[in-house]
Amino acid sequence: MTIQLGVTFAGLRFENPFLLASAPPTESDSNILRAFDAGWGGVVTKTIGLHPVVNVVGPRTKFLRALADSPHLSMNKAGAGTALHSSWNWELISNKTLDWWVPRLGRIKQAHPSKMLVASIMAGSGSDAELRHWQTLARACQDEGVDALELNLSCPHMDRKDMGSNIGKDQELISVVAQVVKEVARVPVWAKLTPSTTDIVVEARGAFLGGADVVTSSNTFPSLPLIDPETLEFEVNVDGLVSSGGLGGPAILPQSLAKMSQLTQAFPDKAFSGIGGIGEFAHALNYFLLGCGTVQVCTAAMLDHAVGPNVIAQLLTDMRATMERHGWATLEDFRGLRRQAVVPHSQIRRPDAESYRGGYDLDESTSEPSPAAHVRG
Repeated sequence: MTIQLGVTFAGLRFENPFLLASAPPTESDSNILRAFDAGWGGVVTKTIGLHPVVNVVGPRTKFLRALADSPHLSMNKAGAGTALHSSWNWELISNKTLDWWVPRLGRIKQAHPSKMLVASIMAGSGSDAELRHWQTLARACQDEGVDALELNLSCPHMDRKDMGSNIGKDQELISVVAQVVKEVARVPVWAKLTPSTTDIVVEARGAFLGGADVVTSSNTFPSLPLIDPETLEFEVNVDGLVSSGGLGGPAILPQSLAKMSQLTQAFPDKAFSGIGGIGEFAHALNYFLLGCGTVQVCTAAMLDHAVGPNVIAQLLTDMRATMERHGWATLEDFRGLRRQAVVPHSQIRRPDAESYRGGYDLDESTSEPSPAAHVRG
């Protein structure tokens, strides 16, 4: 049996299904070139905007660690006896302008024509002028040969009310943005959604109605750093002040999988790129078994020479070994195999199914449980 690690995803041929996510590891052309040299099948650039941004002083990304045999968590403790819990960042989109990115996108594609380069872009949504900015960004990036566009509808800490996750919480705005980009796009359009929403299926529906080809789920979870019990200061702060940032890394893996399960069940025929907490192939396998066609990695890569050369090498080795062990030739042989195993709570078997009513009173006229209390035997 010949093992094939390559995948066709939303019309694009990836030599493997592993991408570096839009984040600090992809903030420069030198990093992206190193990532492709290391073996990543694709890279999503740091989000490109029309207007420059200025980040806060001091560290923009920190890593929260747990002490062995202790409930203690801290960003200030590292080294022996600690384990990575999560990453936290309050970094904004790329502080490099579109004019800086444009020639470099072209040079990256010239250097690695077979690799998939996805340009992450962001503009506002509060006016026709802002919507045209999305089109300007899309045209400029695709003219340099990028293979797809990822719409950042999910950054959790943009101040503007018409940007980032503030768009991603509004089904209509998502649909409008996707539609205006699709009007000019010659390449697939991916919509990256926020997990900070009541029902991510609603937002995904808006993206697909607007014409998005792929939904990426999801961005980091809105969060705050911890307060140091000795100094009573936040472990990350500027002049004693802090703002909401994004939590990523191992801690969000189960939460991100729950979001992805909702999406792939609601839209089994659509394309999804899974993101959140992936550090090894066993993690990525969860996303594939739920129905994803590709996955994206950030925190693990940041801790491995910034672009994860050892991470991608191990992902490829373990994917091949897992496929050989199970007798799978391609990702399609196991994609979505466990999608239908996630069911409503009422369908989980009980010791005494007859007594389970799902919180409803018995219908006095029939003495039967309400329809909502259906239990699969």
